[in-house]
Amino acid sequence: MRLDDQPESRNVEDRRGAGPVSAGGLGAIGTVVVIVLGLIFGVNPVTLLRLLGNQPQPAAYQQPAPGNQIGQEDPQRQFVGKVLGSTEEVWGSIFSQMGRRYQPPTLVLFSGAVQSACGLARSATGPFYCPADRKVYLDTAFFRDMQTKLHAPGDFPRAYVIAHEVGHHVQTLLGLDMMAGGRSNDASVRIELQADCFAGVWANRSNATRGILEKGDVEEGLNAATAIGDDRLQMESRGYVVPDSFTHGSSKQRVTWFARGLQTGDIRQCDTLRANPL
Repeated sequence: MRLDDQPESRNVEDRRGAGPVSAGGLGAIGTVVVIVLGLIFGVNPVTLLRLLGNQPQPAAYQQPAPGNQIGQEDPQRQFVGKVLGSTEEVWGSIFSQMGRRYQPPTLVLFSGAVQSACGLARSATGPFYCPADRKVYLDTAFFRDMQTKLHAPGDFPRAYVIAHEVGHHVQTLLGLDMMAGGRSNDASVRIELQADCFAGVWANRSNATRGILEKGDVEEGLNAATAIGDDRLQMESRGYVVPDSFTHGSSKQRVTWFARGLQTGDIRQCDTLRANPL
């Protein structure tokens, strides 16, 4: 990826190295139970926390880690800041075309565990967006897992992950997350696939204005979408696939919708909520 001329976002909050966090909401034990149940039944734990109505609670004070300012020599921090800055440019332009003002999310970097308005989350949960506080949460150790465990190396797959979570923020701003039609797995899949499509829209628009894509980036992105399909993950972890338990979509579905956004750059092509079949 070419990000050299991309300004960093000022909306990055670095909590890496912070002190202990409190559970809030469901409490530490309740949150752990939800995460365990989610893993057992193949449901995204963050989705369960949202659906259980874990409303915003006062978070325990966390001292931000040193180096929370733009310009610090931290390659991971700089990469995240530049990608987030790119999403702000793209979605700011799209919202302006719709006659609206884009309100960017804050991206919180953490290590190990973090307190959000959606509850306590650990690194194993993976990157997530919390609509209650409109923040994206990311433990950069996930980038290492993408390469070693998911076999999805490269800069563009990491950017895709960030853009996907920002896509959930866009859904919140547009009220699309409330239009999915209930709390079913099907609704969850449709929301996740739309975020994939929005990530593709971001890549298309950012490449058109700043030329961020290099040779091989698209292939790496499609490989990442394949690697995180529910069928692929279930087969690797269980040895069999249960389609009814999908919460994010199959590898084929994720690739299809990400590619649609990437090819068109048009959010109108991302209507997964009414698409049939997906």
